[in-house]
Amino acid sequence: MSLRCLIVDDEPLAHDVILRYMEDVPFLENCGQCYRAMEALDFLSRHTIDLIFLDIRMPKLNGLDFLRTLQQRPLVIITSAYEEHALESFELDVCDYLLKPFRFDRFLKAANKALSNYTLKQQAAGVVPAAPTVTTPSPSQIYIKSDKKQVLLNLEDVYYLESLGNYVKVWEEQRFLLTPRTLSSFESQLPADTFVRIHKSYILNKKFVRYIEGNTINLKNGAQLPLGKNYKHVVKELVNGQGT
Repeated sequence: MSLRCLIVDDEPLAHDVILRYMEDVPFLENCGQCYRAMEALDFLSRHTIDLIFLDIRMPKLNGLDFLRTLQQRPLVIITSAYEEHALESFELDVCDYLLKPFRFDRFLKAANKALSNYTLKQQAAGVVPAAPTVTTPSPSQIYIKSDKKQVLLNLEDVYYLESLGNYVKVWEEQRFLLTPRTLSSFESQLPADTFVRIHKSYILNKKFVRYIEGNTINLKNGAQLPLGKNYKHVVKELVNGQGT
């Protein structure tokens, strides 16, 4: 089962964040992006959508007034930088309210809630949905997009992550997966007790540190990573993490 999604927000950066997060939630399918509410009205007249990620403060027609115009309303997750609209939003039966900037774990919680609501609606309508083929990954696993596939990644096998602009190499012992994400997006998602950022371009798994020599961190697979000058305070954390 997947939810067909539409993003409605006048800020391109907001689209980028949601699209990046959606890549790691296999039951969310991006079907369109609109930057104005009127544009979204036209899109909805031509397409069937299950879930809208909706901003509130937009030119000409704001998000809540846009909702009031819809006779048949999809599920809605509000994404707003202003908390004062939360009560009014829930009075319009929105599924959830994400306050910008929001982390991936909060986004995933809202997405799971939307999926549950969608399933209940289907059952109430007498439509029995197929059993989900993909479950939400445990904290030790995440999905990443690589080579046009959603790959389930075991974090315990990840040695380090290397930034390449808008891409990241996720390194296991002797191979890597290339994914179209930023290193910062991983930093908020990876468990802090296992992974630590050591450089603007590197995050590593503490359990694979072999030894530290000067400003070089040597890993158990032979890789050598630089310790950034702004990250020297993590040396103690790395040393303490070697025994984990």
